[in-house]
Amino acid sequence: MAAHIGRRLRKGAATTAVAAAAVAALSASQAPGATVDDQGRQNTGDATSAPDTAADDSATGNSPYYTDLPPLNSPAPSPSAGSGEAGDRSAAEAGIPATVLDAYKKAEAALREKKAGCNLPWQLLAAIGKVESGQARGGRVTADGTTVTPILGPQLDGNGFALIRDTDNGAYDGNRMYDQAVGPMQFIPSTWDWAGRDGNGDGRKDPNNIYDAALAAGHYLCRFDWDLSQQGDLRKAILSYNNSTDYLNTVLSWLEFYRRGTHEIPDGTGALPVDRSDDTARPGVTPSAPGTTPPARPGTRPGKPSGSRPSPSPAAPGDGGSPSTPPVTPPPTPTDTVHHLEDAGTGTLTAMAGHTFAERISTRAETEAGKAVAKVRIRFTLVGDTDTTFAGGETVATVTTDASGVAVAPALQAGERTGAFAVQAAVVGRSVKGVPYKATVTERAADALALAGEQEPTCVAGGEFAEPVQVKATYRGEAAGKVAVTATLVTSADDPAENDKGPYFKDADGKAVRSLTGLKTDADGRLTLPKLYADDTAGTFLLRLTTAGGATLDVKLTVEPAAAPSPDPDPSTDPTPSTDPSTEPSETPAA
Repeated sequence: MAAHIGRRLRKGAATTAVAAAAVAALSASQAPGATVDDQGRQNTGDATSAPDTAADDSATGNSPYYTDLPPLNSPAPSPSAGSGEAGDRSAAEAGIPATVLDAYKKAEAALREKKAGCNLPWQLLAAIGKVESGQARGGRVTADGTTVTPILGPQLDGNGFALIRDTDNGAYDGNRMYDQAVGPMQFIPSTWDWAGRDGNGDGRKDPNNIYDAALAAGHYLCRFDWDLSQQGDLRKAILSYNNSTDYLNTVLSWLEFYRRGTHEIPDGTGALPVDRSDDTARPGVTPSAPGTTPPARPGTRPGKPSGSRPSPSPAAPGDGGSPSTPPVTPPPTPTDTVHHLEDAGTGTLTAMAGHTFAERISTRAETEAGKAVAKVRIRFTLVGDTDTTFAGGETVATVTTDASGVAVAPALQAGERTGAFAVQAAVVGRSVKGVPYKATVTERAADALALAGEQEPTCVAGGEFAEPVQVKATYRGEAAGKVAVTATLVTSADDPAENDKGPYFKDADGKAVRSLTGLKTDADGRLTLPKLYADDTAGTFLLRLTTAGGATLDVKLTVEPAAAPSPDPDPSTDPTPSTDPSTEPSETPAA
């Protein structure tokens, strides 16, 4: 322990001295509004205090993390490029194990496709991975990215840490009493349950797999449509991962370090961090480090030497011994007091395909006596055959109840699949009566159609219309895209039956058809119909267009008579003198 303290003191003095000389250089590459303190940590303008959120309302449950800071000098491109001790450390810290680095970059590419507006840099995943697990304990992973041994944080039993009782029956962390952060990105089970992703395509969502965990972390950081190229959104995203200003500053420091340059190193050879935020959380107890195997029994801290914290035995009456200290029972959490959930006035949940639901789901957490319970995590899960999602593209959302006990789910975004589905509200970490909400997605509709061209179509009998019919659909004044349209050549304005003469379309075989279905407007609400042809019947005809939602438009089609052919000339009336010699008069010789 003395050696450990001495090492930390020497490191602190050295870091302070180096930081004082290098602040200007490091600050030059900071994002706008960021500064560096005397320990090399980044401080950001409005992040002097972390938001007031529950510990389990974060990816890690605000679990302990590594506090080692990167070197202040820029990383060298390779281990051989460093000069001296500082250069060697900088080069070593810039090395990221090959499989781990590949997982970060693949996650960035996936998010660039799914949520391009988030602008997630892989270096942010690397910074969080460094702070959470030392890049999966220096890259100790198998070929498919699974950690050689499970990486577990300490149990969140309220004793120096947050209090989060078991939410997964020990499925992820092996602990049936309390939750523990799991894997290289340190997700608590209740968060992994909805945030987990399959990043390596093996059909499983494993928090101990770096591909799965990195992709899940990327989606988690992008879940609120944050733009991580903006400093404010970047800070919010990092704080949502672990609600600590020190954590924020540590991650930002590594982010800037990795942005200056990294290189790939073999798996299992990465530099391992040492100092942790829980070094003094429990005086007299050696802090555990992520990377150990699951605890032998529920309630023990991972990685703690056996017997280092023996349970006191009660003294027998009359033996003269001192009675043992009774075990400390953590006070009940707000979650423990929830008896049931109630709907908090949610209206009808209906939206058109592709549109946002106007109504949002509101759920109230109550005790058995009907009193509101604040600071309780409510999980909203979409159930059924639907492609509807919450804002940000997620099918699960977790929201903490406010002072009135109400949690309001993010807005629902309807997909293209129509029909009914459900949203189930439940308390995270408790098996209590939840609330199901029914929702419906209707087909896209338009309430108005208008002819896009300036003139009504005209054609000569037996010919074809020179210009195709173009229309535009709108809904409440806005362009109605992807709306189904039916086009029928009707008998008359009062008779919607299909006409058997006049203009017609052609099918794939070139045969005449006078009704078309399956037409859809484009994203701007416009539709160009196929070419129209005319038979030999002249007159005025009607093309009727209808959409879901009741929009109707009658387009008048005019077919003019064909020009009459010129008659053959009658020789008996031809005034042209004949040139037939037989008809010419004979000349009479002069007398």
